[in-house]
Amino acid sequence: MTTIHPASKPYSDRYLELIRAFPLRPIRSDAELDQAVATINSLIDRDQLEPGEQDYLDVLADQVERYENEQHPLPAVSEADMLRHLIEAHDVTQLKLATETGIAESTISQILSGKRGMNRKHIEILAAYFKVSPAVFI
Repeated sequence: MTTIHPASKPYSDRYLELIRAFPLRPIRSDAELDQAVATINSLIDRDQLEPGEQDYLDVLADQVERYENEQHPLPAVSEADMLRHLIEAHDVTQLKLATETGIAESTISQILSGKRGMNRKHIEILAAYFKVSPAVFI
């Protein structure tokens, strides 16, 4: 008697369409990267994904990340540069950031000038404020 594990249930026809359109395998060129990104964008633009579509998206995103890390590595960004970018991107002033986070404006200024590093509490507060992963500051 054969027992079918829930994870081994057949995926929907939509999942199989995705596999046929762009098979899940290592990405080997920028042209394949472009196609993978277009596929990812088409999926994340949808309001809701079927479980098979979500699995496909997760694996494809992993492949894109692997290829980009190998072929187009990004230079390390300092915590000061990341904070500066987030401040500019969110169009907030140092004063507003200080007021809304409870971090002293002088501390923010020192971090931005490289005279002081962030401590764990700063990272937690700023990550929550900007709605980003704390890892962006590390």
